[in-house]
Order: sequence, then C-alpha cells, then structure tokens
Amino acid sequence: QVQLVESGGGLVQAGGSLRLSCAAPGLTFSAYAMGWFRQAPGKEREFVGSINRSGGSTYYADSVKGRFTISRDNAKNTVYLQMNSLKPEDTGVYYCAADVRTNVRSGWYEYYYRGQGTQVTVSS
Repeated sequence: QVQLVESGGGLVQAGGSLRLSCAAPGLTFSAYAMGWFRQAPGKEREFVGSINRSGGSTYYADSVKGRFTISRDNAKNTVYLQMNSLKPEDTGVYYCAADVRTNVRSGWYEYYYRGQGTQVTVSS
C-alpha cells in the first residue's frame, strides 16, 4: 500500500523558514508528479504548488510565488517544500499528493495518492 508521509512541520516566527518533506516509500516515485496543498483552519484546502516527474518544472500559487520552492530527490523518493519569509497566513496543515498525469493539476482530488498532512504554525 502506497503511503505519502509528510514531515518537518512546526512552529516558526513570521519571517522564518521551514522545509517540509514528503516521503513516498513503495511508490515508483519518478513516475509521479507531486503537488503540495495546505488547509488553514476554517478554510478550504488550497493548492500551493507542484513539480513534474523529473523536477525540471515547477508551478506555484500566486500566494507563495517567490517565497516557496518545491524540489524533489527521485533517488530518495522524497519531495520537499522549502518555505521562506513565512507569514501568519501561511499557517495550516500542509499535504503532499502524487499523480501519474503530467499536466499541472491544482485540485486535491485530481491526485491519486494523498498524504495525511503536517501542521505548520507561523506566529506573528
């Protein structure tokens, strides 16, 4: 059974940085595009960004563009979300997701595999 396991969340002050990881043991990782999503309390889950199978192409939501960077290490079956210049509005549960289709997909339910999330809290 394929599982996506997020880690690296925590509490950070505004302006700080965090790096999230998403490990996918058991997945033919290099065959999957990966996406990151987040859900703030009381709000709908939203798309953060995605990366293609090779890591050569990324796509970001306007709200995080220039602050967040997605990368992947196919040898480690892991995708990363580097978050810099964090703001209180970045607080939420962050999820990763995987899908074999190569088009950029921003819908949570468009991804075949979806993780359980890791909490990120940014204090002001």
